Amino acid sequence: MATNRTFTMIKPDAVADGHTGAIIKMIEEAGFRIVAIKKTLLTGERAGQFYAVHSERPFYQGLCDYMSSGAIVPMILEKENAVADFRKLIGATNPAQAEEGTIRKLYAKSIESNAIHGSDSDENAAIEGSFFFAATEEY
Repeated sequence: MATNRTFTMIKPDAVADGHTGAIIKMIEEAGFRIVAIKKTLLTGERAGQFYAVHSERPFYQGLCDYMSSGAIVPMILEKENAVADFRKLIGATNPAQAEEGTIRKLYAKSIESNAIHGSDSDENAAIEGSFFFAATEEY
């Protein structure tokens, strides 16, 4: 059953390059309401916990190093059909394959430094959102 919430985070490369405001503007102009947002740093350990599903993959350590290399901006977003609509807005993981006008086409540097994360399912959106935002927080 589809929900009306998804999780995203602006990644260290996009934050460091000053794209946070432009990305948030695109998100809001696409009809998403930001219900929770913060700027934070991930330690290597916390990055490892967040990406534990990939712990056996060859890119895991590099991913953890990258995600703990600078500030990130995690958000919980709300909109009808949130997960699917957001995945369309951010574009393909590989920016070379992303459609024109998508966040990754505009702001990603590479498949590894691809500017933004977007949950791939309603279940993962709930899990990922709760990793950064306590269930007791008002949003």
